[in-house]
Amino acid sequence: MAFNSNLSWFKPLVDISGRALLPVHWLAMIPSRLDDWAQSTFFSRSELETENSRLNQENLVHRAQLQRMGELAAENLRLRLLLNATELLGDSVLVTEVIGVSPSPKNHTLIIDRGASDGVYLGQPILDAQGLMGQVTAVFSGHSTALLITDSSHALPVQVLRNGMRSIAEGTSDYNRMRLRFISPTADIKVDDKLVSSGLGGRFPPGYPVGTVESIRHDSGANFIEVKITPSAEIDRSKHLLLVFTSNDGDTNRQIQ
Repeated sequence: MAFNSNLSWFKPLVDISGRALLPVHWLAMIPSRLDDWAQSTFFSRSELETENSRLNQENLVHRAQLQRMGELAAENLRLRLLLNATELLGDSVLVTEVIGVSPSPKNHTLIIDRGASDGVYLGQPILDAQGLMGQVTAVFSGHSTALLITDSSHALPVQVLRNGMRSIAEGTSDYNRMRLRFISPTADIKVDDKLVSSGLGGRFPPGYPVGTVESIRHDSGANFIEVKITPSAEIDRSKHLLLVFTSNDGDTNRQIQ
């Protein structure tokens, strides 16, 4: 070792022996390398599976939140439309929410979250952002029942907005369709004519949108033509509604609530 550190005679021999021992060192490191590879492979796989499971759960939560955000955005739009509708009314109104519907497809009734304590009364008109929905038929302390204009037992006086022609619109137990009664074949009525409440009878104030003429059919020999109406209101979809207090109710100072 002393000669090797001070003289260069043994350097070639040292280089040869180093190269000869290199495979031995490599073989000696195989167990350690195999252990490192196994730990990195199996532990990484387990961590990846855990991470994948966590990400899947987070993705599910985020997708659920996104769905809720979509529903909230749609509800916000409906409320904006409802608020815009109140600006067009000369009567005072009260915002109400649908909390129940009739389980029978033939009975078109709703339960709303306003009652006698809020000043609701029998026969009070109900609107959504698009048009006339129905009227209150039963009042309780904290809630009320409303009959929709599409119920087969409901009828209301209307007039054609274009020319003022009067008629009676009645429900058909179909949320998307009403009909006009006793229309003469010579009557001036056309497809796409707009119908509004006429105010006759005193139950519904005049001028509220009721529907649009969808089709007109005249059977030969019939005394009257068949006129089908598409309601203006979203009868089976609207959640937030307006209770209308007209000037005849003695409550014109009521504010929107």
